[in-house]
Amino acid sequence: MKYIFIFFSIILCTSTLFSQSEKEKVESTVTKNKIEGHIYFLADDLLKGRATGTPENKVAASYLANTLRGYGVIPVTQNVLKGSSTESYFQEVKLNQITPIKRLLLAIDGKELKKKVAIKPNKMEFTGEAVYLGYGLESDYKGKDVSEKIVIVRSGGPKVTDTRAAFGLIEQKEQLAKEHGAVAVIELVDTNEIIWEYIDHSFNGDRLEIADDKNSKEKGLAYLWVHDENNILANALGTKDKLSAKLMMEGEEKKTIISQNVIGMVEGTDPQLKNEFIIYSAHYDHVGIGKPDETGDVIYNGARDNAVGTTTVLSMAENIAKYPAKRSALFILFTGEEKGLLGSEYYVENPVLPLNKMVYCFNSDNAGYNDTSVISVIGLPRTTASENIKEAATTFGLTAIDDAAPDQNLFDRSDNVMFAKKGIPAPTFSLGFKSFDGDVTKYYHQAGDEADTLDYDYLLKFFQSYVLAGRLIANDTKTPTWTKGDKYEEAGKVLYKN
Repeated sequence: MKYIFIFFSIILCTSTLFSQSEKEKVESTVTKNKIEGHIYFLADDLLKGRATGTPENKVAASYLANTLRGYGVIPVTQNVLKGSSTESYFQEVKLNQITPIKRLLLAIDGKELKKKVAIKPNKMEFTGEAVYLGYGLESDYKGKDVSEKIVIVRSGGPKVTDTRAAFGLIEQKEQLAKEHGAVAVIELVDTNEIIWEYIDHSFNGDRLEIADDKNSKEKGLAYLWVHDENNILANALGTKDKLSAKLMMEGEEKKTIISQNVIGMVEGTDPQLKNEFIIYSAHYDHVGIGKPDETGDVIYNGARDNAVGTTTVLSMAENIAKYPAKRSALFILFTGEEKGLLGSEYYVENPVLPLNKMVYCFNSDNAGYNDTSVISVIGLPRTTASENIKEAATTFGLTAIDDAAPDQNLFDRSDNVMFAKKGIPAPTFSLGFKSFDGDVTKYYHQAGDEADTLDYDYLLKFFQSYVLAGRLIANDTKTPTWTKGDKYEEAGKVLYKN
């Protein structure tokens, strides 16, 4: 009888093990102590804000790679589907580090403008006519001759009033000016002093761009932003029929540096579905050293942005390595996001695996939070995996909501958009906010974004929800897609040839 009892006990234990629920699998690997450990290290003063290209950024990359190694996540090569791998978790990203221009002079109608930044420097010396063109969009050029002249425009557009969203229109405005023969664009930016100081810090310091070995990129126009709070200058210029301008720029220098994307994978368990990959991504860089705050702190630690996002990917990696899903997993931690989505831009042009094998990108990026009952998923209704995400959040007592601040254009401002443009469904999983207000912005790119200012009870549920959502998507028999009519749906049809 004793042996029969032992036999049935073993059978019962084995049955329980194999019937372990997805929720239990998540809870067994995602704990408060682990997430605190990752965040406190990544946001430590030792890493000096993890600015791209710095030694401290490389320390962070090494930490991430070796954490993946410890979980049993393997490196990747183009031949991974045939079973081979390399010894490296790093994808080297070659960047040009550009020092600020040594001389920048801008005057309109003889008045020198002091608060300005060169968004796109271009060595030049110009004295001549300028034309004020409203927002500088297509309709504003009607009946205007701007050939060999400087174009002066207001920032944003009729429905784009936020400074961050206005930044997304720069390429369009530059291209329009170029097509019409202009020599430069001066954009007047209506924003407050605090935001302008951040803009000034970002563009009047060293900046980075992806190195182009073939020098194939056509040189763009000189593009400047000028601080114009309350549109005082724009309103004045709009009443004048003729304007003059003087613009001088010189002294920009470049040197090449190397930064790293960190990449690893876990193969799926299903004979067919393992050929489909879910990407779990986040950027690990931050903005580095900045202007002292009221306490004298100059290290912008980036706990929320984006040690939290990085930790979602690490949490996912540990869980999937222990409990592989049907679909394969590709973990990517990007460098250079804060410098213009550089790591993800480089990756999609140099993927370690074919992009058409990537059926979903589950990105995580954060600014802050003001509601610990919700998770904000930027682009939640835009993919067919939305129900998986909602179910996961509900399981851990949270509610998944869509972007509460569409005016911020957040979907197109994080690494996910690089994959979306290629056609891969790619929402961003973010800390909960119901408005993009002071409770969020007071930590955004500020020295006060420290690990000890976070609510780890909320974060535990946040990370568990991400990992469960990732598992549900990876195990779903239906491949996730864009919802019908999404602006990236056509790109998806081209990528997947359907």
